[in-house]
Amino acid sequence: MLLRAAFACLVLAAPLLAAEPMFEDLFSKDGPPPGWVVRRWNDVGEAADAGVEWTVKEGVLHGSEPRGTWLMSEREYENFQLRFEFKLGERGNSGLALRAPLKGDPAFDGMELQMADLRYNEEARPSELTGGLYRAVEPRRQVYRPTEWNTYDVTLQGNRLTAILNGETIQDLDLADQKQEVLRHDGTPAPFLRDRPRRGHIGFQELSRGGDHVQIRAARLRDLGPSATKP
Repeated sequence: MLLRAAFACLVLAAPLLAAEPMFEDLFSKDGPPPGWVVRRWNDVGEAADAGVEWTVKEGVLHGSEPRGTWLMSEREYENFQLRFEFKLGERGNSGLALRAPLKGDPAFDGMELQMADLRYNEEARPSELTGGLYRAVEPRRQVYRPTEWNTYDVTLQGNRLTAILNGETIQDLDLADQKQEVLRHDGTPAPFLRDRPRRGHIGFQELSRGGDHVQIRAARLRDLGPSATKP
């Protein structure tokens, strides 16, 4: 009887286990990653110069040469969890695009979670350094480890954004409440975070100086599906 009961429990649990979304490896093959496009750093509606590419080597994604590009997913995402490790040089500057359209600047038309060494711009504000939502929200604490491998765990679910850097929660936001003034590089206002898209592309930026490129490894994404529609 006990064996039959245990078996019945496993059978009932199987559909629930099968329904759990799985993590997908984003950069599992060497070479230019399929399913991604290289675009200009300030307008992802424009293709990068001919011959510029991002490359995966032995499981590590390397940023572009020359600098000044985004690697953007062809696929759009709404709700997801993204985990990866990154490493920057002493004048490294990168970023993670979240729910960005394939036009305009992801930092202002989508969202950009920063990855930047202070030495890239010693006058940078906290929201322009690692863990900040670019020019909008600074991280709770700065726990970036210069020139070492760092770990991000980012989750977007509806209006909720959480970001964990090196095991510490540095962002936990209700996007619907975010109405900070954010100015573009030309000084014009960008939309409030609360008004930015809730579905779009993800991407990685290369703006590092000094010859070093951003490195990304162990990048995995779990698609959490669409938000429940309101009646």
